[in-house]
This record gives sequence, structure tokens and C-alpha cells, in this order.
Amino acid sequence: MMKRIEVVAAVICRDGYFFATQRGYGEFKDYWEFPGGKIEPGEAPEDALHREIREELDTEIRIDSFLATIEHYYPAFHLTMHCFLCSVSSGRLTLKEHENAVWLSKEQLESLAWLPADVKVVNEIRKRI
Repeated sequence: MMKRIEVVAAVICRDGYFFATQRGYGEFKDYWEFPGGKIEPGEAPEDALHREIREELDTEIRIDSFLATIEHYYPAFHLTMHCFLCSVSSGRLTLKEHENAVWLSKEQLESLAWLPADVKVVNEIRKRI
């Protein structure tokens, strides 16, 4: 049976721009993603998202709305990613785990080399926002 991983992602928006981060480690180093991470056992997705953004970006966010749940099969595991539209409530988006970050307009989103699951998030943004 394939390993299953459940994560959350923050699609952080500000003035019509979206915040993207570039991985600095692991198998998908240098690919772009929406920040977030694994949901711990017994943790609500929203709580996991607040915790992950504090850990990765030293920032507090406000979850504005649910965007989509993305299902993606990677070669070694199945990913379920719960994505939320968010805004910064306090902090300066300090990169603690990523090697780079950019703010992109909706039209610029397709210009990056996204992780495969995050390509599906970009498609949701383009369809729904």
C-alpha cells in the first residue's frame, strides 16, 4: 500500500499578488511551492497551517477561506494537500527554510517551476480567483 501524506498550504495574497517559496532542500530542491507542511496526528488543518507558517516564515496569518483540496500521486507517496487563501496578520515573512521567495500576479504564476501538486493549486487559483 502506498504511503499517504496529508499537508496544508497557505496561498498568501496581498494586493492581488501571491506569495511563492522555493525549496532549499530535498528531492524537490529549487522547485516552487506554496508554504505549509504536514498535519500532525490529531491536529486540525487550520491549526497545522498556523504552526507551519510560524515555523517556516516567522509570521502570523489569517485564514480567509478554503481554496481546494488537491490529491496528487508522487512515485513514492500519495499527497493530500488542503489549501487555504490567507493574508498576513503580523510579521515580515522571514525565510527560515526556503532559499527564495517571490510575489507574483495571477498572470505570472505559470512562470515558475512548481512542485507537481502545486501546479494543481495554480490551476485552482487561475480558475477561481
